[in-house]
Amino acid sequence: MSTSLYNPFQDLLFDDHFCFLSGNLTTERISVFPEWLMNHFQFGDERIEMMDKTKSYKYSDLELPCSPEVKDAFAQLDVKIQAAYKKGFEGMAALDEKLLFQWTGRIVYGLLYYEMVYERNRLQKLGEDFNLSPMLRERFGHFHLMLQSLIEPISFKGNKPWSIIVFPLKYSADIFSYRDDTVNLLFSMGVNGFGIIACLQDNGAIGEKQKDIVEKMKGHILHPVQFEELYARFHYSDYIFQYKPQYKIESDENGITIEALPIKKVGSKPLFGFWDEDIFAQLLANYWQVYGIEREDILKFQKPPLSFLENPYSKDFINPETIELPF
Repeated sequence: MSTSLYNPFQDLLFDDHFCFLSGNLTTERISVFPEWLMNHFQFGDERIEMMDKTKSYKYSDLELPCSPEVKDAFAQLDVKIQAAYKKGFEGMAALDEKLLFQWTGRIVYGLLYYEMVYERNRLQKLGEDFNLSPMLRERFGHFHLMLQSLIEPISFKGNKPWSIIVFPLKYSADIFSYRDDTVNLLFSMGVNGFGIIACLQDNGAIGEKQKDIVEKMKGHILHPVQFEELYARFHYSDYIFQYKPQYKIESDENGITIEALPIKKVGSKPLFGFWDEDIFAQLLANYWQVYGIEREDILKFQKPPLSFLENPYSKDFINPETIELPF
């Protein structure tokens, strides 16, 4: 990576004495999940599992070492996001995507940081070295560089490195729904009034793949079961994505410019692999289990897969008001 900015993935440096974003020495801390969000939905004492399911943390205990500069920058970002949040879907949809990237990225990176620390400590106890593949070092390093746009003169040119959508969503007022995939840098959040889905390092390819259904959604307030299906589509699309995003990174006296290069097919290899309905149905069943919907309900013999987004025959968008499931 052609930049002199701090990159913790170069030496796998995840230490409480160094700011997670700038690399400066520090004794300050910042919560992974914004405090106003935890207070509003009162989930600070609930627990979130790490990827291997053997370790969990209270949301309120997840904190990152940070410099005063970084803490202040995120505090200012939180003020903007909270103000937009109070205006509901219209407020969030009006935000610059760069702000949404920085805000969702802070949470996803925070969880990734904990995954790195947990895995390093686990391996150390076994007397083994902690390492990452060159591919993951590059992916996470690029993500970290982009997140530094909060504190450094970093701009994004042309095609954006992410797919981010904001849409109206009907939930009970006290429900907060959150999912992520830290390795693949995916984020979803659903609350009363709106939902957000973010693929933070796909160069817009997954958003492009799902643009037809996103267009059909416009003018509707999604039912939560539709939200779960939508995120499952984004998540599975990422799973079968067959190309590595590439970036043009330039640096001069004015700062760093990042351009996400359009992803082009090489030969006969498509951008996305085969969409396997069996695998997708299992993923979707994991998200729909709160409704008691199992994989066998999604895939039935001689019937098209169950969907709450599209009529399987006409491909028309299903009106959320016709869905009788609770929200």
